[in-house]
Formats: sequence, C-alpha cells, structure tokens
Amino acid sequence: MIKKIEISEEVSARLTKKCVKGSLYKDKVTGKIIFRAYNPQPSRKKPDILLRVLEHGWVKESTQRIKVYESIPKNLGTARVCSTLDREIKSAKEVLIDRDIIQFV
Repeated sequence: MIKKIEISEEVSARLTKKCVKGSLYKDKVTGKIIFRAYNPQPSRKKPDILLRVLEHGWVKESTQRIKVYESIPKNLGTARVCSTLDREIKSAKEVLIDRDIIQFV
C-alpha cells in the first residue's frame, strides 16, 4: 500500500537535520493524510544551583526549594546508615547557614 503524505516545506527542512516528532491525521475536507509536526518550546526553568557535594549525595537550591539527595548503600547496616544520615544532614545544615551569613554580610 502506498500513501502520500502532505508535509510542509518547514517540516521537510527540519527533517533533513534530525528526527521530527508529530502526528498524522486525515483532513476531513480533502481526505488527504497530513503530517503536523510538534513544535516544543524550550524550557524556561532555571537550572538548580549546587551548594555542596556530600559523601553520598548533594544539596541544591532551586528558585522555590532547597533539595537534599542521599543514596546510601544498604550493606552498611542500619546503625551506620543512621550515623551517615545524621552526619550528612549536619553538613547540609552548615552549608545553608554559611549561605545565609554570606548573603547578609
């Protein structure tokens, strides 16, 4: 089966450079199959600012939140995981206090 698909010149130019995502639909009036390319908008979100790299994670600041990520191996055991969490949260608190002191001085 051979089907002819109507593609605009702009989409054809984009297709020579890379893969073009879009949708196919059948025009109700003409009955032709038409390809409509998606036109995604670039992200306007500011990237997170890395405040400190921790032993098993990081502390980052976004426009609305302070983010703390921890990933500790299970094979350390419960006691060592708890002590590691305490130590790293203390380090995360210190970086936040240092950041506030620097901002207000």
